[in-house]
Amino acid sequence: MRDGRQRLDKWLWFARFAKTRTLAARLVTDGHVRVNGTRTDNAAKGLALGDVVTVSAPYATMAIRVVDLGTRRGPAEEAKSLYAALSEGAE
Repeated sequence: MRDGRQRLDKWLWFARFAKTRTLAARLVTDGHVRVNGTRTDNAAKGLALGDVVTVSAPYATMAIRVVDLGTRRGPAEEAKSLYAALSEGAE
């Protein structure tokens, strides 16, 4: 992966949108994730700072902007610092 980019499934896991990285990859491959308005089914797609990710999960649809790339799956407060909510459901 190029500098300043991170795999989509890894970032979703770090940001706590999925309990495991495998579930994060499945969320992407099942077509529930859009990056910058375009649906993607590639879990290895590179995310960059400023990208807008829309996640359609069973419990809510969330639009968020990537503000940091994670280095680990940490506590919830650390996960929240990776994105800025663009919709009410993402808070």
